[in-house]
Amino acid sequence: MTRLNNNPELLQTKQHFQILDGLRGIAAVAVVIFHFMEIAITDYSQNFIGHGYLAVDFFFCLSGFVIAYAYDNRAEQLGFKQFFKLRLIRLHPLVIIGSVLGLLTFLFDPFSDFFSVYGLGKTALIFLASVFLIPYPSMPERYLNLFCLNAPSWSLFWEYIANILYIFVLCRLKNNALMVLTVLAAIVLCYVASKSGNVAGGWGGPNFTDGGARVFFSFLMGMLIYRCNWIIKNKLGFVSIGLMLVLSFLIPYSDRYNWVVEPVIVLLYFPLLVSLGAGASLADRFKKICKFSGDISYPLYMTHYPFVWVFLTYVAVVKPSMSLLSVVIPVSVVLLIVIAYLIMVYVDEPLRNYFKKRMVSAQSQNRIQQAER
Repeated sequence: MTRLNNNPELLQTKQHFQILDGLRGIAAVAVVIFHFMEIAITDYSQNFIGHGYLAVDFFFCLSGFVIAYAYDNRAEQLGFKQFFKLRLIRLHPLVIIGSVLGLLTFLFDPFSDFFSVYGLGKTALIFLASVFLIPYPSMPERYLNLFCLNAPSWSLFWEYIANILYIFVLCRLKNNALMVLTVLAAIVLCYVASKSGNVAGGWGGPNFTDGGARVFFSFLMGMLIYRCNWIIKNKLGFVSIGLMLVLSFLIPYSDRYNWVVEPVIVLLYFPLLVSLGAGASLADRFKKICKFSGDISYPLYMTHYPFVWVFLTYVAVVKPSMSLLSVVIPVSVVLLIVIAYLIMVYVDEPLRNYFKKRMVSAQSQNRIQQAER
C-alpha cells in the first residue's frame, strides 16, 4: 500500500490499441444483430449471421490481452483490493444499468405480463441476482438464461471469474505455466465442442459450465499474445482486419461441422486477429471511428438485450412478416446504438469518473495521513 500511495499513476489506465478498440465495436454490433436475427430466423443454418455468438469468444481473447497489457507490470503494486475496485468501476455500472433496463422492460413490456406470473418477491429476487451477478436461471419463458433480465450478463459473470483468477494466480505465473494452462483449456474447449456440437453455451442453466471453457481458453490466449509478444506487424489496417472479423460471424452454420469449425475459429482465427490488430497501424481518418467504436462497444453490449426481450414477445404475439422485420431490425439496431451512446455519456461515464475521483482522493488522504505519522 505504501508503494501505491507514493505512485498514484498506478490507478491510471494505459493507452488503448486503437484498432482493437474498433474491432471490439464491430463485434458488439454483430452480437446485437445476431440477437435480433436468431429470433426472426430460428434456424441458424438459414441465418446470415448464424455464428454471431462467437463475438463473445473474441471479447474474451481481447480481454485477456488488454488485462495483461494494463496490469501485468503493476498488479503486485496495486494489490487485490485496488485491482478489484478498478475493475468494478469499469464494469459494474453497466451491469446495474442493464439490470434496471431489464426490470423496466420486464414490468412494462406491452406484449407480455411476466410480473403477474412471478409476483413481487420473485421479481425482486431476479433483479437482485442480476445486479449482483448471481446466476439465477429461473424463467423457462426466457430459456433459463442465467440472468433473466439481461442475458449478456452471463459473459460478465465469467469475465469477473477470469479477473479474480488473474489477480490471485495468473498474473504471477511464468509464461511456460501459462502455456500449459492454455493448452489444457484448448483441450477442454474441443471436448465441449464435440459434446455439445458447438461452442455456443455458457448463457443458461443447462450449459452453464460451457462458459468456463469458453472464457478460460480465450482469456489465457489473449494474455499469451501480449506476454510472448505474438504481435504481427502488418499493413492491413482497420478495414481489412475488420472485414476478416466480420467474415467469422458470416461463416455458414452447420450442425454437422460446427464442432470442428467453431474451435478452429476460436483457437486459431481470433488469436490471429488480435495479433494482427495489435500490430497494424491505424490511418488518421479511422481514428475517430475506432475510438467511438471502442467506447460504445461495452455500453451497447450491456444495454441492448432488455429491448431484445420485448422484440421476442412482439414476434411471438404479433407474428410480423419478414418484410416488416427487415425494416424493424436495422432501425432497432441504430436506435440501440443511439441509446447506448446516451447512456454512456450521461450515466456510465459520469458514474465511473465519480468513483475514480473518490478512489484517487482516498489514496491522497492515505498519503497525507502517512506523512503526518
